[in-house]
Amino acid sequence: LNFRRGFRPAPISSCTSGFTRMRLINHRHIHTGERPYKCGECGKSFSQSSNLICHKRTQTRKWPYECGECGNSFRQKSLLICHQRIQTWDRPYKSSE
Repeated sequence: LNFRRGFRPAPISSCTSGFTRMRLINHRHIHTGERPYKCGECGKSFSQSSNLICHKRTQTRKWPYECGECGNSFRQKSLLICHQRIQTWDRPYKSSE
């Protein structure tokens, strides 16, 4: 928890509304500092399972968005679209000249 910057987490009871049961369990990890999701490769642990998934993708370079032309893969769909535009010289915006 980041106490150095003046951040003090609210008591768990003050922020329990609006969460599904699973999201509340994950949210409590923020307050307790618990990091139950551990990487089997490097041992780094995370409070959220989604952060572990992103970490594993970074380590293996197995990104979910793959270019059908060259086989390069990207972590974000927007990066794949940008790559494809460069490959095909597709310009979505017209020049004002």
